[in-house]
Amino acid sequence: MLERRSPSSHDDLVDHLVRSTALQRGEAARVVLDVLAYFDETCEEFVRRRHRELQSGGAVNTEIFERIAAELPHRAVAPPELSLRQLRRIVYG
Repeated sequence: MLERRSPSSHDDLVDHLVRSTALQRGEAARVVLDVLAYFDETCEEFVRRRHRELQSGGAVNTEIFERIAAELPHRAVAPPELSLRQLRRIVYG
C-alpha cells in the first residue's frame, strides 16, 4: 500500500532537485512523490500493470510473461524470482 509522504519529509531531495534542475519547488516535490509512489508499487501491482500495458500494445501472453519475468529483477527492490506460472496466477488468479 502506498504510504502518503508529505513533501516536507523529503526537503533535502526537493532542495537538490531545485538546485540541479530547472524545476520549481512545487514541481520538484511532485516529482519526488511520483517517484516514491512508483517504487511503492507491490510486485503484484507491477505485474498486473505491466501485463495491461503490454497487452494494450498488442503483445501476446507468451511474450508478456517472459518480458515481465525479465523486468522484475531490475526493480528497485527486486522480488523473489517468479515462474511464468506464478506470473499468470497473479494476473488471472
